[in-house]
Amino acid sequence: METKPSICFYFQVHQPDRLRQYRFFDIGNDSHYYDDFANRTIVRRVAQRCYIPMNNLLLELISTFGKKVKFAFSISGAVIEQLEMYVPEALDSFKQLAKTGCVEFLAETYSHSLSSLVSQTEFEKQVKLHSALIQKYFGKKPKCFRNTELIYSDEIGAKVAKMGFTSILTEGARHILGWKSPNYVYTNPINPKLKLLLRNFNLSDDIAFRFSDRSWAKWPVNVDKYVDWLNDSLKDGEVVNLFMDYETFGEHQNENSGIFDFFRALPEAILNRTDIEFCTPSEVAKKHHPVSALNVPFAISWADEERDTTAWLGNELQNEAFSKLYELEDKVIAADDEQLSKDYMRLQESDHFYYMCTKFFSDGVVHNYFNPYDTPYEAFINYMNVLSDFILRVDKRLKQ
Repeated sequence: METKPSICFYFQVHQPDRLRQYRFFDIGNDSHYYDDFANRTIVRRVAQRCYIPMNNLLLELISTFGKKVKFAFSISGAVIEQLEMYVPEALDSFKQLAKTGCVEFLAETYSHSLSSLVSQTEFEKQVKLHSALIQKYFGKKPKCFRNTELIYSDEIGAKVAKMGFTSILTEGARHILGWKSPNYVYTNPINPKLKLLLRNFNLSDDIAFRFSDRSWAKWPVNVDKYVDWLNDSLKDGEVVNLFMDYETFGEHQNENSGIFDFFRALPEAILNRTDIEFCTPSEVAKKHHPVSALNVPFAISWADEERDTTAWLGNELQNEAFSKLYELEDKVIAADDEQLSKDYMRLQESDHFYYMCTKFFSDGVVHNYFNPYDTPYEAFINYMNVLSDFILRVDKRLKQ
């Protein structure tokens, strides 16, 4: 019996902890590094524009189509903490989605960190903490892994497989695939038991970035046109993976763009006009056999034109801050202090390094949209001031 092609919708949900923008602390004693007002304001705004209305839309679709529609999320520990504090009704709506049995919640690093690039100990700790959090709030232990910003390499994949995961999401980067298609399942070359699900970045970005771009030659994006693109894509392939920020809906693409109406109509059009089946990532990995191993010797991601890690570690500012932070790992472990450990995780959030990026042109526009700082140098100075104070607190604790 011929296996039907699959479509996998996956959404990243992450709101970083904003650092307070000031220069002086109660040196070595103050741990109030975070802008609680900004965190509360932003997460409430995004919840009202995106999380709550979009979750309600997904619940509506599941109510209409049942198990014929399925979706997946990875939600960082940082955003779960913020939702619990500031918008509990939004967190409740995610719990409602979990109860439908049509939504899979994936594992990632607790603080949406870059730890997989530098520390196996910290990486494993954060993944275990996050998996426990997902099980606590959504009722199931994650089976599929999605690293921060889809960062992946052969080595990272082997680490993920060693932790017991059988599938991982990453970018279908051109420089890795070459002539190959992202519309198949692949395996990790070090541990073939780990299956790779690759993002189809063209079809994903048609929604995430180009949906309301009137200068784009293919604008407007409507349901009929998009279903034709899906069918064309699967002429050479078995699965199309559409991975995007959840904030695409209502925040990056505002309600007036028609993004909610588009997504409301899309599942019915797919079900009526194609033989494509909606699947969760774990179902895709189980349903489709890998076609080959995929060699990824150097870390890739879904960010910027390069699809590598230079969005976070591409200049001297970023590398200086990153190295200083992870030099503290052994000291933080030795300090054995709950508040210091929590601050250490929050200081690892990838966004702190993203704000220090000095890229220009198309990538620079994207970076500036998300950046609360006027310049990357301001982001660096503020972060290093916070980190210097944190180092004093760690040393003080060790002396005690």
